[in-house]
Amino acid sequence: MNSEYAKELSRKLDLISVFSRIAQDRVFHAFGQCIYRYAQVPEEQEEFHANFCGALYNLAETDNWTEYLTHKVLSLENPCAVFAAKGKKIPAYMEEAARNDLRIFSEFAAVTPEMLADEQDLDLLPGWHAEPVDLETAYFAWISEIHKHGYGDYALYKMFCMEIQKDSEQGFALKPVKYPDAVQLHDLVGYEFQKNQVISNTKALLKGLKASNILLYGDAGTGKSATVKAVANAYADEGLRLIELSKNELHLLPKLLEELSENPLKFILFIDDLSFQENDDDFSALKAVLEGSICARLHNTVIYATSNRRHIVRETFSQRAGDEVHCNDTIQETISLSERFGIQILYERPDKNLYLEIVSNLAKQYGLEMSSDQLMIEAERFALRKGGRSARSARQLVEQLCAKQKV
Repeated sequence: MNSEYAKELSRKLDLISVFSRIAQDRVFHAFGQCIYRYAQVPEEQEEFHANFCGALYNLAETDNWTEYLTHKVLSLENPCAVFAAKGKKIPAYMEEAARNDLRIFSEFAAVTPEMLADEQDLDLLPGWHAEPVDLETAYFAWISEIHKHGYGDYALYKMFCMEIQKDSEQGFALKPVKYPDAVQLHDLVGYEFQKNQVISNTKALLKGLKASNILLYGDAGTGKSATVKAVANAYADEGLRLIELSKNELHLLPKLLEELSENPLKFILFIDDLSFQENDDDFSALKAVLEGSICARLHNTVIYATSNRRHIVRETFSQRAGDEVHCNDTIQETISLSERFGIQILYERPDKNLYLEIVSNLAKQYGLEMSSDQLMIEAERFALRKGGRSARSARQLVEQLCAKQKV
């Protein structure tokens, strides 16, 4: 065991400043404990060597220490990343401190078991892969394109859910979706005109141009939500992220927009299956954010909402025939929300030809082996049982047929 080498590494652990948040990472913490034991407490070195490997294997799901530490350092939220995200010059002392940290991390990332353990112990101890890496160069190249990948959780995940947290200062938290719906644009058959409208608007957002809020409305099961998620997946590498909100979280929209205002990424704020009852408090919250608030429209966010109704607020004939003096004003108030979306896109149930085309294409994607004639018969039977044709029922049919064939 090279205890002097381990002592030098241990000393450098205490010199990290700009990237100090990395100490909160459990795998890096286990690495630090391993180094410390090799340097100071030889009788415990084997236990902490094994603990580090266990953390790397189980928490990071890899045995490549260099790859893990590189990814962690690049995505870590730190003052340099924040300055770069805001388009500001990194202060000279801060940059020099960051470069010093990165040189230390480069040394850490290249540490192999052979550098620490005695040769006779290596056969008994678990190991890991490591190789030389220049994290100083890699990091500053990374933040030069921070508008494409962001930092912190935004660099690690592409979809998020909003959750109300009353004990937090903002009143909410953004939880990353670790296993998001992986639907792709090529998975969606038909509705080309509708998809192209969403794609064109999203490209305008990514280019920093004026993009519109979109309401996707129409029949259930026609692919409205799938279109939004597929677009988010398609442009994630260009700096697009999706944040899903539920209706009861809409009152937090102004705070969310404020948090995102200086983020270098672009965001789709996704509200699925949107509808309101009469006198719903969340109605006014969304209406103000769409247009009419004193806050300026942000350059990096759009709202994409789906609904089975064009007029999102449910209204009855009895309400129209009520005794209110200015009844027409109330009606205009009710329908005004949908009008505040710059783009409204209708999704109608597919006709027979489109429905069968969707079924046929999905069968090919899934690798289903069935004659075309038999597949069309099964498709029409399934549509009758479901009470109508839709893209959703087409997918359900193909998935059930695949299950029977064990595809």
